[in-house]
Amino acid sequence: MIRLHLEIDDLRSHHYRITMTLPHPAPRQRLSLPAWIPGSYLVREFARHLSGLKASQGRREVALTQIDKHTWEADCSGRGALTLSWRVYAFDSSVRCAWLDVQRGFFNGTGVFLRAEGREADEHRVTLGVLPEGWQVATGLPEVAPGEWSAPDYDALIDHPFELGAFWRGRFTACGTEHEFVVAGALPGFDGERLLADTKKICEAQIRFWHGRDDGCDPPPFERYVFMLNATDDGYGGLEHRNSTALICTRRDLPRRGDASSADGYVTLLGLISHEYFHTWNVKRLKPREFAAYELQRENYTRLLWFFEGFTSYYDDLFLVRTGLIDEARYLRLVARTANQVLGTPGRRVQSAAAASFDAWVKYYRPDENSANATVSYYTKGAQIALCLDLTLRAAGRGSLDEVMRELWRASGGGPIGEDDILAALRRVGRRDFAPEIAAWVHGTDELPLAELLPALGVDLRRERPLLQQRLGARLNEATAGLKVQSVLAGGLAEAAGLSAGDEILALGDWRVVKPEDLTLYGAFEQPLPLLVARDRRLLHLTLPQGREVEGAVALSLQGKPATAVRRRREAWLTRAGA
Repeated sequence: MIRLHLEIDDLRSHHYRITMTLPHPAPRQRLSLPAWIPGSYLVREFARHLSGLKASQGRREVALTQIDKHTWEADCSGRGALTLSWRVYAFDSSVRCAWLDVQRGFFNGTGVFLRAEGREADEHRVTLGVLPEGWQVATGLPEVAPGEWSAPDYDALIDHPFELGAFWRGRFTACGTEHEFVVAGALPGFDGERLLADTKKICEAQIRFWHGRDDGCDPPPFERYVFMLNATDDGYGGLEHRNSTALICTRRDLPRRGDASSADGYVTLLGLISHEYFHTWNVKRLKPREFAAYELQRENYTRLLWFFEGFTSYYDDLFLVRTGLIDEARYLRLVARTANQVLGTPGRRVQSAAAASFDAWVKYYRPDENSANATVSYYTKGAQIALCLDLTLRAAGRGSLDEVMRELWRASGGGPIGEDDILAALRRVGRRDFAPEIAAWVHGTDELPLAELLPALGVDLRRERPLLQQRLGARLNEATAGLKVQSVLAGGLAEAAGLSAGDEILALGDWRVVKPEDLTLYGAFEQPLPLLVARDRRLLHLTLPQGREVEGAVALSLQGKPATAVRRRREAWLTRAGA
């Protein structure tokens, strides 16, 4: 087996030290560090945080030759084990990298553990050095001896993050399976029992969704599951793993003892928990064929993230209403929010959902001031595609998207799939060919037919009065001093006026502008008016054209007294989470 020992090298400078013992190395043993982490589709160059790499066999120093930015070759001889040591700088608070300070430690294997090429299938054992007093350890890896964790291979090793620190810890059982929840950084008064109870509802509903039977439930594809949540002053995110997830939320969004209400922030957190847990099946087991064997040194392209991320984004909030954690009206507000995110992105007419998936490596994780005009999110557009397919199936009385998901799981054995498999599952459940819908909605850029589909399930769609920024055709940044343009949307008044991202709006007509509402107050949109802006500290005199008609945000509401068949379809959609 390959042994890895990680210890705290220096808390103040945020460094771990790792020692790796590799028995029977190859004469020219290559070692490498991944360039990206599965679930986050951007080359992140983890090797930039590695330093001081040294190698030896017994008392003999082994020469190391760097091959490229993240690969080294050790000149080994004899049969002695190869010992390597290196430092890793850990000061990235995201769920993707590594962190270490006097309060907390966290790491993903992709950023700290070298891969011994040719030995990836070997068992890897991990031990930790002495931790500060009061610190605990949480990970999804099985502990095979006190302070020693075992991974059957390198892929498993890097798919189990570690949380270190004096965190809160709780446990529950969902459908007979042990679950653990750890929370770092919670405020006093944090209601851990409520978080456990609400998370248990989500987990049980999702296990039954995938594995339910008339007489009970089959076990999920893991023996235990660990949620690792880092509560910060300002943060949000999550990353799925095979039997755990790393999460970040704002401390204010955690539930508090004595407060039974569900604030928007807490609902957002529950949606994040639901999203990452659903990934346990949809992307960690069911996955694109291109991800059957990851190539971790370069980009792995797929056109299916609209399904794996987008459909997961559809189901995350749906499970909140199905478990009673939110009511139907609140759920429809969340659906409307997603619809408005898509409709507020002119790039939806430029980039298809499939293209957005393929371009994730260079576009989604690197947004700029023009991203809204050139791209669409495969999360939000994918969630809307899932909703449209579900509504189409249910309105025709030919099954549901729930059945499609379970059919995909059954047919693939919970393994890699392609778009052809998705089409085949839709055809078996819906008893017709869905290729036209997939071509139009996934590979095309036309609007999705939500307004036509929702009434068949007892939901009305209406347009509200446009907001100021919709009328202006620009996103404004109010967090900085002055009224600054964050981005200009294609086809809007701001573009016609010649505004650019970064401009500061100073005056409209004869009036000084300080707040967004000043634009309306001083007559914007009623007639063409002079507009004074500052760009690169130079004053520009522009003209804001007269307003044109634009559509406002989407709002959804339940029909008061739908027909019986419609009401039953709506109830089946919003209340049935099981098989």
